[in-house]
Amino acid sequence: MSTPAVAVVVEDDADIRSLLSAVLEQCGLAVQTAADGLAGVELVRAHTPVITTLDVSMPGIDGFETARRIREFSDTHIFMVTARADDEHIRRGREAGADDYILKPFRPRELRARVQAIVAAA
Repeated sequence: MSTPAVAVVVEDDADIRSLLSAVLEQCGLAVQTAADGLAGVELVRAHTPVITTLDVSMPGIDGFETARRIREFSDTHIFMVTARADDEHIRRGREAGADDYILKPFRPRELRARVQAIVAAA
């Protein structure tokens, strides 16, 4: 039996972190979680995830800086998860290395479909 692909969830809100983890686990991924950007960077470094979700607004370093640091060494597919997705945030996220945006509140079914498409292509 092969080892499942890994996802990393970086989210400071415990409820959202739990929901994201549940959806990713339903997609067959082993999930690692962090409550802040620095811990998230280290999880990505340690586990080489296929997908990483990043909250934009976190204590310490924000999701944009977290994405920049991850992009220095990883090609994980980065989903920015945020309630703010105006043109400026999307531009900043793309410049930082984000591949996609998930708007809060999000529909688990939509996230699951996006993740399954990425996992199938990996």
